[in-house]
Amino acid sequence: MMKAVEVLGTKANPEVTLNPAVPKPSPRNGEILIKVHAAGLTGDEITWWELWEHPIRIPGHDISGEVAALGPEYKGNLKVGDDVFSMIHGWRGLGQAEYAIVESAEVARKPQSLSHAQASALPIPLLTAWEAVFERAQVQRGWRVLVTGASGAVGVIVVQMASRLAGAEVVALASEQHHDSLRRLGASRVVDYNAPSWEDTIRDVDVVIDTVGSPVLGKTWKTVKSNGHIITVGQPPAAWEYGKGRPEELDDFPNVKWLFFVVTPKAETLDKVARLVDDGTIQPIAVEVFPLEKVVQAHKYASIRNRRGKVVIEFVPEKK
Repeated sequence: MMKAVEVLGTKANPEVTLNPAVPKPSPRNGEILIKVHAAGLTGDEITWWELWEHPIRIPGHDISGEVAALGPEYKGNLKVGDDVFSMIHGWRGLGQAEYAIVESAEVARKPQSLSHAQASALPIPLLTAWEAVFERAQVQRGWRVLVTGASGAVGVIVVQMASRLAGAEVVALASEQHHDSLRRLGASRVVDYNAPSWEDTIRDVDVVIDTVGSPVLGKTWKTVKSNGHIITVGQPPAAWEYGKGRPEELDDFPNVKWLFFVVTPKAETLDKVARLVDDGTIQPIAVEVFPLEKVVQAHKYASIRNRRGKVVIEFVPEKK
C-alpha cells in the first residue's frame, strides 16, 4: 500500500485529502514505476473532467523521482535507480502518490542541477512552452512575441525560450512586481496587466502566446498584426476549444490565425530541455514546497492566482 492525494466530494465542491492506504501499482507491458519524490501542482487540476472519470481520484501530472521498477516489455534506456521527471498524460494523472506509473513517452532523466522539488515543477511548463514557441507558432528570429501571464509557470519558460532560443523580441504582460525578473529572463519590454487599456499600448505583434485565457485573451486581438497568430493554452471561450466554433473577433480581424491546444507529453523534448536547464540557458521556476502531510494547504495555495512560483508536494524530503 502507499499514501496518495485523493479528491473526494463533487466536481463543483472537491475535497482534497491524504489517503494513507492506496494499492501500490505495478508496471505492466512497457510501463515504468516511479518512486515519486516530489509532485508539482496545477492550480485547477482537481476540477479537470479527466480526474472525475477515475474510480479513485488521484490528481497529478508533473512528477520527479526515481525509477523503481520496469515493465517486462520495457525496451528503453532507463534503469532502476535513475532520477527522472515526467509529465503524465492529462487523461491519466495519478501522479500525487508515493508511486506512479508512467509511459516511456512521458519520462526523461531529470536535470542533474535541480532538486526533485525543482524538477517536478517543470514538465508541463517546459513541454507547453516548447510546443507553443517552436511547433505551433514556429517563432522566428526578430519576431515580436507577446506573452500573457508572463510571470506564471508556463509564461516564464515561454519568455526564455522565445527570447534566448528563438531570438524574438518579447513583450511580457505581468503585474509590476515581476517586471525586473522578466527583464532578466529576456523580455525586451514589460507591461503591467493592471494598467487600464494595456492592450492599446502594444502593437504589431507577430505572435501572441496567451497563458491566461479570458478575458485577457480577448484583449490581445488588438495587439497582433493583421496576419498574425494568437495561441492560447489558458482557459479560452467555448468557441476556441478544439475547433468547435469561431471566435467572434474574426469579424474584425479575419486574417489572424488562432489556436487553442492541450500539451502532449514528449520524452525527447523533456530530455532536450533538461540539458538546456543544466547548461543555464533556461532558468528553473521558483517553487513553494509543502510536505506531504500538508496536501490540503498545498492545493489551496496552488489555486491562488498571482502567487509566487509553482506549488510542489514533497513525498521524499530532500537531503540537506
